[in-house]
Amino acid sequence: MARILSAVSGGVDSAVATALLVQQGHEVVGAYMKNWINEEGIPGECPWEQDIEDARAICRVLGIELRVVDLIEQYRTRIVNYLLEGYRVGATPNPDVLCNREIKFGVLLDYALEQGFEGVATGHYAKREDAPGGEHYILRGDDPNKDQSYFLALMRAEQVAHAIFPIGGIAKPRVRELAREFNLPVALKKDSQGICFIGQVKMSDFLRHFIPDHPGDIVDTSGRVLGHHLGLHLFTIGQRKGHHIASPREGVAYVVVGKDIARNRLILDYESPDAPGLYAAGASVGHITNGCHPLPERVLAQPRYRSPAEPASLRYIGDDCVQLTFDRPVRALSPGQICAFYDPAAPARLLAGGFFSHIASSRPLG
Repeated sequence: MARILSAVSGGVDSAVATALLVQQGHEVVGAYMKNWINEEGIPGECPWEQDIEDARAICRVLGIELRVVDLIEQYRTRIVNYLLEGYRVGATPNPDVLCNREIKFGVLLDYALEQGFEGVATGHYAKREDAPGGEHYILRGDDPNKDQSYFLALMRAEQVAHAIFPIGGIAKPRVRELAREFNLPVALKKDSQGICFIGQVKMSDFLRHFIPDHPGDIVDTSGRVLGHHLGLHLFTIGQRKGHHIASPREGVAYVVVGKDIARNRLILDYESPDAPGLYAAGASVGHITNGCHPLPERVLAQPRYRSPAEPASLRYIGDDCVQLTFDRPVRALSPGQICAFYDPAAPARLLAGGFFSHIASSRPLG
């Protein structure tokens, strides 16, 4: 049996994950990560106080210790600053993916190992594969509707080696049933939404609290002014709503296809496979976090959490940078987004992750 630090967020998934470890006979201590308490007064719900109380109640039922680990400073430095800087330069960052590498399996794992624990457990719907050669891989969770392996794409090999995912082989409805069977007080609690650990805060409200408005024109691909925006950082490629520009074509919406950073212009076109800038034939992916081996020449590349993994050819253009050529054009890629690479020979196996940089549009703007 192992000594495990289990991240207890106050939600049902981490509660059941912790309960299963206790049931299996491990020496388990719960850890609530205190990352954000919304001292800035940003509009929206930040339920950290309730989450701590729920985490305490979970651990009381399970008869284990709960430690509240203060990571506010590290979270602001590693996640919030990354998020804000990404939007300031026109990229589309993903704080949830980085949070797993830098916080849950970063500073929290460091704390766990220093305290004599063998690993950190979470409520992710993912699994770990221990290969005969000593390598450790992350696999997709068995529930296709809840698989969260994408969010673990940037984890380093040494982090994966200490990661424990007790509910990765269980479907979400069964997790709810187990919560009731374990008499956990959060069995009926709704799943959390919103930015990683920040809560029910609109991204636009969060960004506008830190980044001043920078108004500019909204134009079509010919340069005709359609309206005005409050800041390019409030939009992302492929966005259909929020620009408040009604399309004159019935049944065909305007969509964001580009950002002209130099002239502070947001570019719209009609939703179409032929819309300039909307679909990518390829892309470069840099800062790749990888396991023990180089990526193969053929991969399955997943550009977003809810997007399918797309077949693509791959070649290295640097030590940690690759060029992808998709078998079919992929909609709405943006610099800064995370690309997760899966193995075509074993599609559930996560190989690596990196950041999209240059996007090669199938029909470029201009």
